[in-house]
Amino acid sequence: MTAVTENGYAVRAIRPEDWERVKQLRLDALRDPIAHLAFLETYENAAGNPDSFWQDRATGSGEGSTTAHQFIAEAPDGTWAGSVTVLLEEAGTRDWAGNAVERRQGHAVGVFVRPEHRGNGLIDALFATGVAWAWEQDATCVRLFVHEENTRAQTAYRRLGFAPSGLVVSFSKDETANELEFVLERPA
Repeated sequence: MTAVTENGYAVRAIRPEDWERVKQLRLDALRDPIAHLAFLETYENAAGNPDSFWQDRATGSGEGSTTAHQFIAEAPDGTWAGSVTVLLEEAGTRDWAGNAVERRQGHAVGVFVRPEHRGNGLIDALFATGVAWAWEQDATCVRLFVHEENTRAQTAYRRLGFAPSGLVVSFSKDETANELEFVLERPA
């Protein structure tokens, strides 16, 4: 399924054969000036991964996966302009921070839009597609974590309908900082 925005961006799930572009987009995201606030992974760690890692990542979160989907926005010129990945978390499991997962939910991670593509509604299109996929998987909500100092992202998530849940976890790269959980409940 591919959605096309009014600006001509095509939003779709990645495919296994996209692995090299998945790798490049992730490395570019990790070079962003606020990557230290937005991502738990560092550029150096990601760049050190072998091609097999990226191939597995593209297969595990691409079309056909029932546990994760990475959605990309492709600009009219073919550039990958941004991405969001939605992971499914099952009730009775533990999340990345060790907290109990109480219900089937989506977890948005890896949110990135290239600077030259920001401010035109692209984040809305990426999230609309990612959230719709989560609803199709019977998720009851979609959540994400955002660094307490990343006010630009917090503003965008609030505009998309996400609200702080009150859950706060330590930011694993700097235990003096916190990650705030934002949640979007599934409409009744």
